Amino acid sequence: MKTADKNGRSADCTPLSRQEHGGNIYKLLREISDTAELLDFSANINPLGPPAWLRSQVNRQLAMIAHYPDPECRELIRTIGDRYRVDERLVVAANGTTELLHLLPHIIEPRPVIIPVPSYIDYQRVFTGTGFAVQTVTLDESDGFAITGERLAGWLHGGEIVIFGNPANPAGSLLADTEIRAAAEAFPDTLFVVDEAFHDFTADFQTVGGSTDNIITLNSLTKFFALPGLRVGFGILPERYAERMRQSLPPWSVNTLAQSVAAEALRDDDYCRSTRSTCRRLREELAGRLARISGLKVYDSAANYLLLRCTAGPDGEELYARLLARGIVIRRCSNYQGLDRTYLRVAVRTGEENRQLIEALQDAFESPVRTASSRPTRRARALMFQGTSSNAGKSIMAAAFCRILLQEGLRVAPFKAQNMSLNSHVTRDGGEMGRAQVVQAMAARVDPDWRMNPVLLKPNSDTGSQVIINGRPVGTMNVRAYHQYKEQAWAAARQSYHELAADYDVIVLEGAGSPGEVNLKRHDFVNMKMAREARSPVLLVGDIDRGGVYASFAGIMDVLEEWERRLIAGFIVNKFRGDQSLLDEAHRFIERHTGRPVYGVVPYISGMAIPQEDSVALREGCYGRQTATADQVDIAVVDLPHISNYTDIDGLHGEPDVVIRFVSQAADLGRPDAVILPGSKNVAGDLVALARAGFVEALHGYVAAGGTLVGICGGYQMLGETIRDPHRLETNNEAVAGLGLLAGTSVLQSGKILRRRTGTHLLSNLPVSGYEIHHGVTENHLTPVLSFPDGSTCGGSDDTGRIWGVYLHGLFDEDLFRRWFVDRLRLAKGLPAMNQVLASYDLDKNLDELAATVRACFSLEHIYRLIGL
Repeated sequence: MKTADKNGRSADCTPLSRQEHGGNIYKLLREISDTAELLDFSANINPLGPPAWLRSQVNRQLAMIAHYPDPECRELIRTIGDRYRVDERLVVAANGTTELLHLLPHIIEPRPVIIPVPSYIDYQRVFTGTGFAVQTVTLDESDGFAITGERLAGWLHGGEIVIFGNPANPAGSLLADTEIRAAAEAFPDTLFVVDEAFHDFTADFQTVGGSTDNIITLNSLTKFFALPGLRVGFGILPERYAERMRQSLPPWSVNTLAQSVAAEALRDDDYCRSTRSTCRRLREELAGRLARISGLKVYDSAANYLLLRCTAGPDGEELYARLLARGIVIRRCSNYQGLDRTYLRVAVRTGEENRQLIEALQDAFESPVRTASSRPTRRARALMFQGTSSNAGKSIMAAAFCRILLQEGLRVAPFKAQNMSLNSHVTRDGGEMGRAQVVQAMAARVDPDWRMNPVLLKPNSDTGSQVIINGRPVGTMNVRAYHQYKEQAWAAARQSYHELAADYDVIVLEGAGSPGEVNLKRHDFVNMKMAREARSPVLLVGDIDRGGVYASFAGIMDVLEEWERRLIAGFIVNKFRGDQSLLDEAHRFIERHTGRPVYGVVPYISGMAIPQEDSVALREGCYGRQTATADQVDIAVVDLPHISNYTDIDGLHGEPDVVIRFVSQAADLGRPDAVILPGSKNVAGDLVALARAGFVEALHGYVAAGGTLVGICGGYQMLGETIRDPHRLETNNEAVAGLGLLAGTSVLQSGKILRRRTGTHLLSNLPVSGYEIHHGVTENHLTPVLSFPDGSTCGGSDDTGRIWGVYLHGLFDEDLFRRWFVDRLRLAKGLPAMNQVLASYDLDKNLDELAATVRACFSLEHIYRLIGL
């Protein structure tokens, strides 16, 4: 029989065969009409997934597949002996414990076999099929199908074989090892076959194997280490049986990769401890939530699975069909002897996957008991852009898709869990956030909100940064201090994301740097950890213009853990120049190598005035290096080591009669028409750097020759005579000397001024607007530069009006003021004033152009399908 979900996907609901196991997703995928990935609760595999080093280990050993495996499995057996403290002569490695189980009847003398049921279905099939007399004893449902030492002794008379799982499958009940050893000693003629496939999940597991001459254990490594496709296990047998088993095994039973990975896994104590702790917590949480569903009985379990019974409503077979229609596979239990169609078994998986199972079961029973923690909340769809490196283009892609999805009629918001940038912005409520997320918010046509960038790091030295949480500074920390603070930062990021996700249709997330930075991954929550929290597919953006993009795609995929790889949906090739058909072969290769497609190729976009993410763009020359012509104004911007908010000059960069140059050495200054000292996150340190680079004398000479010099925020403070730092925010000195080009003193205060302001430029009488982000307050008796409606003023200018500074970021974004400023420079150069706006700094128009360019590179249908719209 087949059933169909609301999308028409058919699910196989044929009766279980007596030999059918869980975990056969290949059969299900062949029989259902949907190619979507199934969520498999029928196979009891470690929810943590394989160890993080798995792919590296396989890569190291890959060359060895040109040789036959070690037929004696010496390294693996030595490691097993060390790990479980057993004599290596008793250990037999095999291609999974199933191989050992099927060979057992051929090495054991014929005798009666006792099998407590319900139990793993192959026990009975293997021994019955080889002519052994099998007797089953039915366990008691009332106490969870548990085996006790007393019951075990009651079944035995001596001379038989008894075989059972510990923990048992499917019930998960556990018999203490001491009771097994006691029974073995009391019945020395009985052979005890103990399947310890799931025993590693229990605390302080050793093994009962090797403790007496009448115990055989079967030990699977694939379940605990999440390697079922690799196939490796071992048995611990009395010496006489161990030798017979070796003789019965086919040669080279365990392949080279399986031997190598299993040996490494057994040495990984951290993984083992983490697995036991995490699986126990997840099992207890899942059991508690399942127990609150009316109509389900949950049996206690010591393993990574739970046996359930339907006491009302749909039975196990009906639940199987309903859940399969939603892409969730559970284990029907009607083919276990002693159970009927009311029973089912579910594996313990990740917290998010367990939540999906709970919601599906609640819907199936139609009368769920829901608590506040289990009640589903509205949640936005998510799409995340990560990069192969900084400046690969993920910020621009995020901005483009914020605008594209907005144009599609969706409510969109950007999000970056943590940003390290000196380009920041003040929100309407006085919070501080990264400039890139401000641009993305503008692309989505929503007001910038610090929740879109809840953690902002602003470097103020080579080893330390100011840490801003939820829009407000919480202190300056070095790397070690911040690592200790990271749990609090992560909590703030999670809360902000989920608040946004409740208010929007789609969240467009941005990562940081590269998810493949192995030196940073342990502490990183911006990339894959955030993608998992947001349940977001990831598109990896690579810059083909700098070269090596396909190697970067492949290399990053190779260093990701398996759970991280599952989040990568595909790739974006960015900054391409030329004929895209030339990339077809590379795209085929990368899809074969990684199993992920290239979603789009975006051309090199030049001349589009979209503010850049950080100083990487500046250092790589994104503002051009052309020389001003005779009819152009030449503006030099001093490239400070701790430059901040350099996007203040973006509007000037868009003017056709202006050339912007960033200079880091005084020798490169020349004779520009104006020099701008931009903002700085470490004014005192950058003053020292200016002196070392020769700028102090050069700027004094430039001003004396009639040059125009403008300071913004930190640059304004540098122009003064003294900077006092009584709280030692930026220096160990109470005061440092400024450039002395404007009279006045700036005092750095512990509190930070964060505000948006609209006012008037007094000399031109033109409107300006922007925002202030600074610790300092400047005291002088100079002519103020700006005035505000509340009567306050900002900045100071010398008598000539050529040397001036302000705290207001963004004043050059205003078209009329910017043109007035450029025309004044033109007049000083002997050029006529233009007296009209030549280039409107219209970011909204630029974002529309960006969206149109990027839209043409993608199939929106594929993007919609990717994010589930």
